[in-house]
Amino acid sequence: MSMWAHVSFRKSSRSDVNGGDCVEVGALPGLVGVRDSKKPEAGLLELPTTAWTRFVSELRG
Repeated sequence: MSMWAHVSFRKSSRSDVNGGDCVEVGALPGLVGVRDSKKPEAGLLELPTTAWTRFVSELRG
């Protein structure tokens, strides 16, 4: 079983409510998982929390 199996993922507030591009984010200690909400079984991108924090900070610029 994946360590992500019991993690609650949140859909991005910027996702299209009509089924468009959707990204979900979940967290474990020290890690952030990013996945496609339409195909969560396809896997996810795992990032260290520090990298995710830098990424979001740059987006908010």
